[in-house]
Amino acid sequence: MAGIRRFDGQPVDERDLRAMMRALAHRGPDGQGLVVRGPVGFAHTRLSIIDLAGSPQPMGTPGGRHLLTFNGEIFNYRELRRRSDHDFRTDGDTEVVLATVARHGPRGAGEFVGQFAFAHHDFAADRTWLVRDRVGVLPLYYYVDGEQLVFASEIKALLEVLGDRVRLDRDQVRGYLRSRAVHAPATLFAGIAKVPPGHVVEVSGRGEVVVTPYWRLPSPEDVLDCSPAEAVDLVEETLRSAVDASLVADVPVGAYLSGGVDSSLIVALADAARQRAGSAEPISTFSAEFGDPRFDETEYSTLVSEVLGTDHHRVLIRPEDFRGSWEHLTWHRDAPVSEPADIAVAQLATAARQHVKVVLSGEGSDELFAGYPKYRYAGATALANRLPARARSTGARVLERALPANRAKLRIAVRALAAERGTRMEDWFAPFTDYEIDALLGTSHPRTARALAHRDPIDLMGRLDFDTWLPDNLLERGDRMSMASSLELRPPFLDHRLVELAYRLPSSVKVREGQTKWVLKQVARRHLPGRIVDRPKVGFRVPLDTWFRGELQELARDLLRGPGSFVESLMDPAVVAAILEDHARGRRDEEIRIWTLLSLEMWGRRFFVGSPATVG
Repeated sequence: MAGIRRFDGQPVDERDLRAMMRALAHRGPDGQGLVVRGPVGFAHTRLSIIDLAGSPQPMGTPGGRHLLTFNGEIFNYRELRRRSDHDFRTDGDTEVVLATVARHGPRGAGEFVGQFAFAHHDFAADRTWLVRDRVGVLPLYYYVDGEQLVFASEIKALLEVLGDRVRLDRDQVRGYLRSRAVHAPATLFAGIAKVPPGHVVEVSGRGEVVVTPYWRLPSPEDVLDCSPAEAVDLVEETLRSAVDASLVADVPVGAYLSGGVDSSLIVALADAARQRAGSAEPISTFSAEFGDPRFDETEYSTLVSEVLGTDHHRVLIRPEDFRGSWEHLTWHRDAPVSEPADIAVAQLATAARQHVKVVLSGEGSDELFAGYPKYRYAGATALANRLPARARSTGARVLERALPANRAKLRIAVRALAAERGTRMEDWFAPFTDYEIDALLGTSHPRTARALAHRDPIDLMGRLDFDTWLPDNLLERGDRMSMASSLELRPPFLDHRLVELAYRLPSSVKVREGQTKWVLKQVARRHLPGRIVDRPKVGFRVPLDTWFRGELQELARDLLRGPGSFVESLMDPAVVAAILEDHARGRRDEEIRIWTLLSLEMWGRRFFVGSPATVG
């Protein structure tokens, strides 16, 4: 979806809207539409999932007061229809969104169960609202100046209108190096903002912008008083409801299946729903393979597929797939491709799209239920607080350099524990520390620490991951890499009802007796073989460490050290060279840092070097 709202009263140029639709064609290959009413113009590209023949967009109310363009799915739209006295003309969820917001305003989004982003204009009130779902499954970006509001599902559509007015936001390069993503509302493009999850952006006819939340996580003090057994029952019941809701569609729905607990449990519950509905068609499932035994989960995904009787498809990912698709997928991402797994996810989506239009995935489980290994060490932050800051920092640098090359996770933990108290929880996923970023950029930039008045380190770590790492990295990855193949991704773990439950559970049922994700694993034991539940966590890993010493080594060196390097125009070439050399000689495992720099390089070349955008 996309749109323009002018503040000078001049009519919107249809040619701009059509250019934006062309840039978003992959998000909606099944149809296009636009409506221009003077200074307001909305456009839409459609991927038909519900009410396939009806519900054209943009959609307006019969009297013409309200206009909507909507991306996503409202899983409870039938229930909302039954409760409404509106005289519906269509059978889909779009008109439900329009009627709800027309009656209750943008905070009517609190009625929706699903994943969505939409723009709504009220001609009588002279207001435009941009609204994003609670968790940030679906994207929405906007640009406002004294002349106009421009919005779209992806930044590339904004660039069709803004052209050379867009510049690099150098201040956000530092943030990217710390997080491999830029957190909402910022982006790497100066002036282009991201609607934060669970927020409403209201724009008046004079161009005044007000951003307010319509949903928040439960308070840290709002903890359920429940036994571990009761917690398991609650999670199972709520997750089953979330999976059932995510199957609402008028097209086939498949699922990713890595063989880990998260995806396997989603597939098991989806299969149970299929059986209750009396369907004879097996669920189509999809897994990735990398030809590296360290990350080969084929044995486990095959086991789950055989137990549940799914129609399983295995997709081989090779180094040449990275070379061939990296630039193309950078264009789809509108940002550096932050995770090595992104390209593998895109290959998986391409394969899945040959069979289904919708896939379920396991995003969100680790953030909700403390699944990452780092959650075991969250309590160690209290001990680190007892050491003076200088001693922590100096000791960490010495210890980090002394660690063997294959102890990457321990190196991350050492760096995080050495960080400032207010930033420590955010440093677990950081590829570069603050002092390393200073060396790269040749500048020193004081960092503002968050006020973290929170006594439960596990819950705090989960909330920070939910607010930043999840929406700005994993969900952005999931949306772009799937939509590159016109495939809709649905993560049932991020149903807001399950999210609210998860952040009310005591941490003692998430990390219990040293086991992460304890409560979810107890649910999984009721539906999956013990071999799946009890096996070590692998994650969606790509063997970049060996590829950057082999097939991709020359590519990395040519891009980062070659003539016209975008990264070297921003950073100290000697520091970049040292990172490449340390990895090539096996002194340190620098795969994530090399990937972080290479992705920035690829993005800079795609959007700034030889493009209308400008490096400011």
